[in-house]
Amino acid sequence: MPQRILVVDDDKSIVKVLTAYLEQSNYQVLPAYDGEMALHTLRRERPDLVILDLMMPRRDGWEVTNLVRADKSLAATPIIMLTARVEDTDKIVGLELGADDYITKPFNPREVVARVKALLRRKKLDQTQSAPSHKLITGQLQLDLDQHLFFVENSQIELTRTEFNLMQLFMENPGYTLTRDDLLEKAMGYAYAGLGRTLDTHVRNLRRKIESDPDNPQYIQTIYGVGYRFVGD
Repeated sequence: MPQRILVVDDDKSIVKVLTAYLEQSNYQVLPAYDGEMALHTLRRERPDLVILDLMMPRRDGWEVTNLVRADKSLAATPIIMLTARVEDTDKIVGLELGADDYITKPFNPREVVARVKALLRRKKLDQTQSAPSHKLITGQLQLDLDQHLFFVENSQIELTRTEFNLMQLFMENPGYTLTRDDLLEKAMGYAYAGLGRTLDTHVRNLRRKIESDPDNPQYIQTIYGVGYRFVGD
C-alpha cells in the first residue's frame, strides 16, 4: 500500500497543489482544511506523515501538534509545519512542540516532496534498525535506545524524534566535531545548507532540556563555522 500523507491547510489551492505533487510520487493524500478535521482524520486514518499549516480555523497548527505529541498512539507521527510567518519565535515554538521540520510559504512543492521522502526514510530506518540492546550514558544523561527514552538525573525528558536522533549522534561520538551537514543528513534525513537555522533551533531546544545553564553549555558545544561537539565524561 502507498504511504499516506495528511495535508492540512485552509487554503484549498495549496492542498490541491501538494496533492498533485505527492500523488506523482506515489503517495496517497488525505486532505483536511482545519484543525478539527485534521485531528479527526489523524485518529481515524493514522497517516504516515502530516503536512500541517500553522494558521488555521478550528485549532491552529500549534494546538494540533501539541495534541498529537500528547497522544501516545499518534506521538511518533512525523510533522512538517507550513507557515507564512517568518519570525524565528514561531519556528522555535513549532519545533519545541514537536514538529520535525518547517517550511515557509511560498514554497517549492518539489522541496516539500523531498522533505517528506527524507522524513519517511528516517522513520523507516528508526523502525528497522536492529541495534543490540543498550543504553548510552554520559554524566547525568541516559539515552535508552530500545525504549526510546531519555533521562536527565533520572528524570525522564520528552524529546522529539529529531532531538532523540541528534542526542544519539552526539552521545555516540563524544569529543568528535560533527559538521552541520553530518547532523542534518544523519538526524533529519537530508543535507541542505538552507536548513542550518533549523538545526540550530533543534540544538537550542536540546540545550534547554539537558543543560543546567543553556547559555553556557556543558555537553553540546558550538564549533563556530563547523558544527557541534558533544563533550562526554
